[in-house]
Amino acid sequence: MVKKNGLYSNGKQRWYCADCKRSFHWGNTANKHLNEQVWFKKWIMEGYSVRQITQQSGHSKNKLFRIVDQSLREEPPNTTDSMEKHRYLIFDGTFLHRPKSIVVLMDALDNKTFSGKYGVSENSESQLTGYFEPLRTNGLNPVSCTLDGNPQAIKVIKKIWPEIIIQRCLVHIQRQGLSWCRRYPKSVYARQLRKIFLRVTAIKTKEELGKFVKLVIQWERRYGRDIGQKPEKGWVFSDIKKARSMLIKALPDMFHYLGDPSIPFTTNGLESYFSRLKGHYRQHRGLSRKKLENYFHWYLFYKPK
Repeated sequence: MVKKNGLYSNGKQRWYCADCKRSFHWGNTANKHLNEQVWFKKWIMEGYSVRQITQQSGHSKNKLFRIVDQSLREEPPNTTDSMEKHRYLIFDGTFLHRPKSIVVLMDALDNKTFSGKYGVSENSESQLTGYFEPLRTNGLNPVSCTLDGNPQAIKVIKKIWPEIIIQRCLVHIQRQGLSWCRRYPKSVYARQLRKIFLRVTAIKTKEELGKFVKLVIQWERRYGRDIGQKPEKGWVFSDIKKARSMLIKALPDMFHYLGDPSIPFTTNGLESYFSRLKGHYRQHRGLSRKKLENYFHWYLFYKPK
């Protein structure tokens, strides 16, 4: 027979067993762990310091340091969600500690990340294959993927999903093209090419696309072929050649979104995600290599928008 037997000094209920003549308390370990994860999640997602969480939770610094340390020693549980529902993707990566980078996939329809991995180089075919293959095995079969112009990523994605539509990020193309053309170009061909890049993100209809393609063809016939055949004449001219080459190669994959409104034409959703991630991570610099890796695993596990 068990009955209540007053309270402990910390306010918790004390119980008394009439058979064994001993007092004890009941603890719910699972519930305790869930409560601790609330503060760990704030440490991860909000970038709060242990001191700030101490003020919010009422726990001591030592206790919160133990919670954070223990959680970072473990990886988040594996999710068993099927990948079939993710049809329109945004893919991008960013460097945090060169040469290590973090790559992330976002669902373009709800702007939520659903997969990511730290320590994958965007320039490594084998590492990218190792990242994408398990996703395909788990049912990922996308219609389209919007990404920047990284050739290795495009190659691997097309190899794994041959029928996928690759949509190049127009903001990346415009930003890089304008940078190569300069703000105040002196040559006529550079000024006209700059005007073409300024129109890249403003194309909303197929009629506007037709006019844009016509401008590109006219510029290519008037200047492009001669520029491509001329030898290098300094870094300014070299950048114009790069801008021309990028535009010509990217053109076939720039405007798929006009035929399917669900296809995003920019990776800006992930750019803002990376900005928040880096801001939060800066509050917790100095982690060991293993804890650093698990930090990003936990951040991606909580999957903020």
